[in-house]
Amino acid sequence: MTVSFRQRVARYLALAAVALASLAGVAHADDLLASRLGALLGEERQALAVVPTARLVALTAPPPSAARSAPDQVHYDTAWLDSLPKATGDAQWQCLSQALYFEARGESVRGMFAVGEVILNRVDSGLFPSSVCGVVHQGCQFSYLCDGRSDAIHEQAAWDEVGKVARVLLDGAQRNLTHGATYYHTVSVTPSWARHFDQTAAIGAHLFYRNDADIVTAAN
Repeated sequence: MTVSFRQRVARYLALAAVALASLAGVAHADDLLASRLGALLGEERQALAVVPTARLVALTAPPPSAARSAPDQVHYDTAWLDSLPKATGDAQWQCLSQALYFEARGESVRGMFAVGEVILNRVDSGLFPSSVCGVVHQGCQFSYLCDGRSDAIHEQAAWDEVGKVARVLLDGAQRNLTHGATYYHTVSVTPSWARHFDQTAAIGAHLFYRNDADIVTAAN
């Protein structure tokens, strides 16, 4: 049967109407989605408005370009320490490096690590300040802070050495040299407290101690 011109036009118009209706539906859906997304983002903005700026900065800050991690194995010798890259760090690294510089420079690599262990053991003990700088600057626990001498760094090579030791320790190296010691003194003195503590190690010019009563107190 021959389709008349009018019938063909009518068919085309019907198809066009269906297409337009479909497009209208899509446009309506897009408008609806945009409206809902706008409302949701508005709620998010209101929620973020009550978050402190410092917290937002911390949450949105990118991770460090190279995450630090302790070496797989620590070798307590100068050659291994020399092979490490020059160390840098934040205020906690500065405090630990300074303490090692004045308390342990001139010691063997093992001796420097041992003194650093004591400082970090104190940080973790629950009986001393909970930061490296807090431990180092607590009263006159470390004699160099109260001896009246300048704390200026004059030996760059020694500073570079202790900086590497501090970096390795802060990055999570195992602390196995002093067996949990939180006290030490040089072999040239005999403090009265040493008689009441358990000696855990003797490394270089230092004797190391742990007070088991402190461990019990911290656990309770």
